[in-house]
Amino acid sequence: MTTTMPKVTSVVMAAVVGLAMVSLVAGISGTATFYTPPYTPSACFGFQEQGTMIAAASDVFWNGGAACGKRYVVTCTGATNQGVPRPCTGRSVTVKIVDHCPSGCQGTIDLSQEAFAIIANPDAGKIKIDYRQV
Repeated sequence: MTTTMPKVTSVVMAAVVGLAMVSLVAGISGTATFYTPPYTPSACFGFQEQGTMIAAASDVFWNGGAACGKRYVVTCTGATNQGVPRPCTGRSVTVKIVDHCPSGCQGTIDLSQEAFAIIANPDAGKIKIDYRQV
């Protein structure tokens, strides 16, 4: 009987590790919108240009500016019933947080127009997403 215990423990541990890995890959659910140029000045970098693969963090994870410079992988998961019924392109995008999307922000993350267009049809305006810090 004692020989089956380690096998059961190993199976349980493998299941726990597997579930943890899935949650890390899946990320956190939220919504995304987009904003258009000019992208400067920004709350994090002022007038220093940061490219176009950028985003503004909502109060959900802005954390008093602690989000500045952090990178997130964002993936479209579906429509928000506003705009295009199947907006997702099937791709993901990595963005750098450069700005704050203030109170009243319509999404969890406000992507640059260019970043949004990689993961979804811009005509959708707002989409459901999964995001995770990298």
